[in-house]
Amino acid sequence: MAVLPVTQVQTGDQLLREVQTTFGNLLFPEGRTLSGRDLEILQAFLIPEADIKRAGLEESDLTESEEDKDKGLPLSSLHQSFLKLEKLLKHTFHMMGPGQKLPVFEIRGGLKDLLDHVEDYHVLTFVPPHDPSMEGWIRGSVLTALTAYQLARWMKLPDKDWVPVALAGLLHDIGNARIDSAILRKPGRLTAEELSEMRQHTVYGYKLLEGVTSLNQGIILTALQHHERIDGSGYPMKAIGDKIHPYAKIVAIADMYHAMTSARTYRTAQSPYVVLEQLQKEAFGKLDPFMIQCFIERNTQFHNGMLVQLNDNRVGEIVFTDRAQPTRPMVSIFGDIVNLAKERNLYITAVYSS
Repeated sequence: MAVLPVTQVQTGDQLLREVQTTFGNLLFPEGRTLSGRDLEILQAFLIPEADIKRAGLEESDLTESEEDKDKGLPLSSLHQSFLKLEKLLKHTFHMMGPGQKLPVFEIRGGLKDLLDHVEDYHVLTFVPPHDPSMEGWIRGSVLTALTAYQLARWMKLPDKDWVPVALAGLLHDIGNARIDSAILRKPGRLTAEELSEMRQHTVYGYKLLEGVTSLNQGIILTALQHHERIDGSGYPMKAIGDKIHPYAKIVAIADMYHAMTSARTYRTAQSPYVVLEQLQKEAFGKLDPFMIQCFIERNTQFHNGMLVQLNDNRVGEIVFTDRAQPTRPMVSIFGDIVNLAKERNLYITAVYSS
């Protein structure tokens, strides 16, 4: 019997104890002989260790493994750049007092460092390093920057617009620096008065950015317009259609996606695929339809082989995605095909890197 870090488990090892996901669901039963695909699944589900039996495994191997497992895995370059920019943004926003100049050059530099690793960023599966001290809206701003950059590329905006769109995403919620922290951190629903004040963050953000000559108009308008909706139902100006800047339309989609897939004190995070379905259904007439279609198609296009968990707790991999119904792919569960387009009672509740 040996408890080994999953990184040291090998094909042919036999489980001496069942393996459960972080949600307490059965991943593999006791006695299972692990295949190469099983090892991928263990790592995709971030299982730290497994109790296994292996021919020829000595006690010294166990001792070495116990030491190794405490070292932790190094952060990727993308994660390191993410944390660095996040901390810079937090410091900047907290220092935004009257007359304080926005350090645009420094922020651009941090954003460029992050975007240098954007090819490693996958909207549906990227998980930032855990940091309980980081405000959700600041973390959401960095995520929105990454996703807005991707959507700008997918929409084939001119190359010169990609970084400004990302910067618009990064700064879209800067007005929150003027909102009472008690409102920002309130665990329950806001009162009508608090909600009214919260909505003023768009105006506050616009005023903070409008005097910054090194920012283009799209970035400044995004701070004001990212809650506007093309049917006029948004705020603060109830702008419609083409009156909303394209940057703001892109950032609105990225912002909504990350708001819905991030945990809040009053609700748990929602599955990326569930959120994509909600955006598809509820955004009709409110968000740019071509951008929404592009966002959903591109985020689901390359996920054959992606590991997913269904609402009945079964785990499988995506084997086919129909462009007509991209949020309802076919999922193989140990060889059995589940067609989510037909079995409407089932849906994807979690997505994991393969």
